[in-house]
Amino acid sequence: MIKSKVKNRNLSQEEVFDFSELFKLMKPRVMSLVIFTCAVGLLMAPNIIATKDAIIGIILVSIGAGAAGALNMWYESDLDALMTRTCLRPIPIGKVNKNQALIFGITLSIFSVIALDYFANRLSAGLLLFTILFYVLVYTVWLKRKTPQNIVIGGASGALPPVIGWTIATNSLSFEPLTFFLIIFFWTPSHFWALSLYKSDDYKKAKIPMLPLTNGIQNTKLNILIYSLIMVPVIILPFAIGFVSLIFLIPSLVLTVYYNFLCFELYNFKKNKFEPKKAKSIFGYSILYLFLIFVLFLIDKIL
Repeated sequence: MIKSKVKNRNLSQEEVFDFSELFKLMKPRVMSLVIFTCAVGLLMAPNIIATKDAIIGIILVSIGAGAAGALNMWYESDLDALMTRTCLRPIPIGKVNKNQALIFGITLSIFSVIALDYFANRLSAGLLLFTILFYVLVYTVWLKRKTPQNIVIGGASGALPPVIGWTIATNSLSFEPLTFFLIIFFWTPSHFWALSLYKSDDYKKAKIPMLPLTNGIQNTKLNILIYSLIMVPVIILPFAIGFVSLIFLIPSLVLTVYYNFLCFELYNFKKNKFEPKKAKSIFGYSILYLFLIFVLFLIDKIL
């Protein structure tokens, strides 16, 4: 009965199209993180640009990220239909068909890159294009279904928005924005592997080779701990190069050490077992952790 309803939705051309479903293809939660980190990158830059130009630039980067999300949902609609976490996305439930998602994603990609080149600079546009292509072609098409390291390598695309924000303001690259990239890049594995622990049944159904399925629970817990520990030198780096002061360093280290503690607790739990609540708490804290780290960048800049 349920299959019949979904089929009818897919086939019916007389229903009024809901454009809000296209917006859902853009992964609004991910876009909110892109908007925030891109804005921090832009505001931390030594150059001051007009407020209008800054807002336009951030919006265009967000549209580009949303375009990548739409193309990801287009390509992975078969997997999304199998997992409880994603089965209610627009394509699996028949609100948007695959062709619409593909056209929408490509259109937004082209628009965001060309517009950013016009309103900002070619370096920013080139980085945005690279981010979209890397997320879609390298992560989604190539790595996602082939290796448990998918999230490690693929995390590079999610780490670029603050770097693009910096280039919007400066039209240049330097070592300072690289620290933004490294923070998000090394944060990503522990964040997603915590999710994959308590959502492993989903990934098993979709046959996605996430670490708990390929390497086991204990190895996944060890990798989560290792990547959390890597965050200590990564957090110290901006201070070491003179980019930030102790105003950033001290609270950031406190947040990081607490993250290490949570990950150690998870690792230290019974061998080859895990407590779902602990994995969920790490996943939840990791989001708050990254947000606060970037807030501290702004506080340091202001003070």
